[in-house]
Amino acid sequence: MSGKLTEAEVEHFNTQGYFVKKRAISAAHAADCRARIEAFEEALGEDCNVRMKIKAHLVSPWMTDLARHPLILDAVESLLGPDILLFGSSMFAKAAKSSKFVSWHQDSAYYGLEPNDSVTVWLAFTPSNKANGCLRVLPGSHLGPQYEHEETYDPQNLLARGQTIHGLDDDKAAYLELEPGEFSIHHVRTAHGSLGNFTGDRRIGLAFFYIGAHVASTLGRRTALKVRGEDRHNHWDDDPVPRIDLDPRSLQFLTDMWSRYQSKDIQQAAKADRV
Repeated sequence: MSGKLTEAEVEHFNTQGYFVKKRAISAAHAADCRARIEAFEEALGEDCNVRMKIKAHLVSPWMTDLARHPLILDAVESLLGPDILLFGSSMFAKAAKSSKFVSWHQDSAYYGLEPNDSVTVWLAFTPSNKANGCLRVLPGSHLGPQYEHEETYDPQNLLARGQTIHGLDDDKAAYLELEPGEFSIHHVRTAHGSLGNFTGDRRIGLAFFYIGAHVASTLGRRTALKVRGEDRHNHWDDDPVPRIDLDPRSLQFLTDMWSRYQSKDIQQAAKADRV
């Protein structure tokens, strides 16, 4: 079975800046992923939003396998072409009964990519809907200029600096509701965010940040994982692939990355948005 997008779906993505939705894994598989994540949290003694924030796929081989899932990559290839790298991934677990939110923002403002040929795939492990603060996007915002962001440091805002685009019309938002095992895609320049989770359960998902192999980093030499096709450009060093769950080598790599990413720009790129 192919996961490639139809011409109409590609056209919708090109004009609106997002795609929703397609199934990658079964609901039972998604539930198993949630259980594994929560087991990791118990073993590490920390929320998954901490250690698994910038390169979650380095924590376990099964997460790397998900990043290489053929149905996901078929869809991504429809948008980026056959040569694809994964430059980051983030586990997102939004707490139950929480009013904390993610303000409107664009990833392109701090990801440090040139050109911005990049998409985010958001894979749901639990239901993701309006009630529990699903991802929402502003259709067509990727086609306009880069928005100005204000760093508000609002304690209710889950972004690192509360970076916020002011003046957007919430009534124009599209809510990317997903069932467990389904995924959405949005462009790196698409303005997006999320509201609070007012349900009694966590909202959990895994986001993969894909780029075309021709895309370079503007924040110095960084690492990525080739997931499909060829890398003829050599703009990125290789991620260490985990050998086992909670591979000590991969976890140390993540720790070292945090210690290196101290400047404002690189730290901003590393602390991906919590949507």
